[in-house]
Amino acid sequence: MANLSTTYMGLKLKNPIIASSSGLTGTLKDLVELEKSGVGAIVLKSIFEEEIISETEDNLNKMNASGFIYPETMEYFDFDEMEDPVANYLKLIADAKSEVSIPIIASVNCVTADKWPDFAKRIQSAGADGIELNIFALPTDMNRSATQNEALYFDIIERVSKATTLPIAIKISPYNSSLANFIKKLSETKVKAIVLFNRFYSPDFDVNNFEFTSTSVFSTPAEIALSLRWVAIMSGRIDTDLSASTGVHDGLGAIKQLLAGAQTVQVCSTLYRNGFAKVEDILKQTEEWMNEKGFNDIEQFRGKMSQVRTYNPAAFERVQFMKYFRDMDR
Repeated sequence: MANLSTTYMGLKLKNPIIASSSGLTGTLKDLVELEKSGVGAIVLKSIFEEEIISETEDNLNKMNASGFIYPETMEYFDFDEMEDPVANYLKLIADAKSEVSIPIIASVNCVTADKWPDFAKRIQSAGADGIELNIFALPTDMNRSATQNEALYFDIIERVSKATTLPIAIKISPYNSSLANFIKKLSETKVKAIVLFNRFYSPDFDVNNFEFTSTSVFSTPAEIALSLRWVAIMSGRIDTDLSASTGVHDGLGAIKQLLAGAQTVQVCSTLYRNGFAKVEDILKQTEEWMNEKGFNDIEQFRGKMSQVRTYNPAAFERVQFMKYFRDMDR
């Protein structure tokens, strides 16, 4: 039998498949079912920075005065009628640790390093095994420079790492003018893992009612290409664990990410579409492929197709375009 066990953020996992942060990881019932399905770890549904800051009226007033918080998010929360999201989140962590044996990783969706990082202490006290910081910094603010946008990540990491001894993962977007250098600099901080990549919902227009809508809520298998490329480029070049996210819908996708050098693979959309039983299919397909290829454990092939180990490093950059388009007349 193939051995699928691995480590991530210093945590021992029975396999590299992680249920990523989503509505599917927001209730104790679903967490228990996800463990039964076979996932190696779970990232809880994110708590938003705005929810943490708004725990008291005083902090809410400060948040309104902030130049960094996105004012649009205020419309999302009905603070008068909403249950205490902070207490509920900490309770979910504690309950999960009493009912689930696999690692439970808390998730914070954040846009600043202000006011909320001490909440990491409470996450640790509740029993979480780690923290994933999903930093939402889409570079659309014309008043903020690239240097300011980049500095935000390091400010958050510094503040949170001072507040807790839990291992920290950081989930980033591909929107960066010097992505390889940025990932390398992140790996030199105290983070234990980097998740490539978070996925922003894409806007769409209702042309009849002149309203904003969302499109492509779920990822497709084709979207694996972006994270696959960057996992393969960075694997072997940094010591920090890489976790692949977006576009993995089956065992073949998971195998590809492991070959690229991912330590773990996060899945979400395929669970929405196919149910939690899809995890068993992913693990079975991975195990069957390993047996067929004669691999006893993941370390025997992890990173085998990474850029630093491939016979043709340019395949990740220019040569693919040349190969497929040079002979086209039109």
